Amino acid sequence: MKNNDFVTINDAYQLVKGAKIKGKKQDEVFELGHYDPNKRSYTVYPFEEGVMYKDFSVMVSENELKNNYLIEAVKSKAIDAGIVNTAELFADINNLKSA
Repeated sequence: MKNNDFVTINDAYQLVKGAKIKGKKQDEVFELGHYDPNKRSYTVYPFEEGVMYKDFSVMVSENELKNNYLIEAVKSKAIDAGIVNTAELFADINNLKSA
């Protein structure tokens, strides 16, 4: 897992349940859990060797995630297969954001 590509977190759309994140200064990997709107935070679980440990969790704010963590770079299988045109996909996303 430590050899995978991790990229900076640009916006909250990247923060989805099950995403793998790691600290910018540490090699520890975590998995995102659910978002708690009352606390404005994400539940983060330790993740090691393909196992998520649910017996321990931490609440981390979106701002802290964006400033101090990296997210695993994952492409959709449909994008990799060429089924989805990424230019059209990003245009659709931008249209949704401006609505």
